[in-house]
Amino acid sequence: MPDTQPSDDAPETPAQRRARRAQFLRDLMEARELRDRVQPRRARAARMRQQMRMRTFRW
Repeated sequence: MPDTQPSDDAPETPAQRRARRAQFLRDLMEARELRDRVQPRRARAARMRQQMRMRTFRW
């Protein structure tokens, strides 16, 4: 797997980090949507568990 870091160990700029993070989050949402379409029962159960966690969460 090729290394995606810039060469000569240059520090990553905040803009590069935000762009990389945005791409990661887009990919993550796409993967979740695909999984939900493929396994609707499991997705529904996961939604119910998440709702229960949010209901019982204390600030």
